[in-house]
Amino acid sequence: MLKLHEKVALVTGGSSGIGRTTALLFAREGARVAIASRRIDEGLAVVEEIRRAGGEALFVKTDVSSAEDCARMVAQTVHEFGRLDIAFNNAGVEAFGKAVADTDEASWDYVMNINLKGMFLSMKYEIPEMLKAGSGAIVNMSSTYGLVASAFGGCSYHASKAGILGLTKAAALEYAKQNIRVNAICPAFVATAMVEKFLDETGMTDQIKAFHPVGRLGTEQEIAEAVTFLASDASSFMTGTALSVDGGMAAA
Repeated sequence: MLKLHEKVALVTGGSSGIGRTTALLFAREGARVAIASRRIDEGLAVVEEIRRAGGEALFVKTDVSSAEDCARMVAQTVHEFGRLDIAFNNAGVEAFGKAVADTDEASWDYVMNINLKGMFLSMKYEIPEMLKAGSGAIVNMSSTYGLVASAFGGCSYHASKAGILGLTKAAALEYAKQNIRVNAICPAFVATAMVEKFLDETGMTDQIKAFHPVGRLGTEQEIAEAVTFLASDASSFMTGTALSVDGGMAAA
């Protein structure tokens, strides 16, 4: 049986990378999927790919740092599909290269507004619809760098991803008795287009691979499979968890 049969799922940042791969997997597992993203053309392409494979999908142009946009993405999802069962809050940005004292306020605010405030706003509007549905599963995208730090000059990124873990745990406890599960996933370096670009520009491929005891980067599919597990009934006794999918990086 399909893991997400007859479920309605919302994926923020679903137009590329891990979000796109997860949205496609959600659809293959039987979910109707709403893609929320700032990138219109890429988001519509994911919707078309799902539809060509026989699935149902919707695109909603969304900036998760906007309360109005987050309210609209949830409202349009429910209007189109009737309910909301699953949310993968994946939208985020990275910022590395400047130490704390050299980080300007504007770049700090940019990262925090998308990564942490965007996570809060997404859940703020997702949870009421899940309460109406009687249950729900939320998966929030954190990072290994929400669990451990680095010397790459990414204070805003580290702070936002660690904040997501605190937010996830708080929401998990607040809604546990109302049958809404809230978990976070913490990937290490994954071979996305963004990471590959970073490695090409810095020449740090071997160094970054060495961070992972397994000796390689993760794949988008590996992360998508873990997200799907957390979104499915297979993880029904899990809530408030920060699941490391990192090739052993956080344990090293």
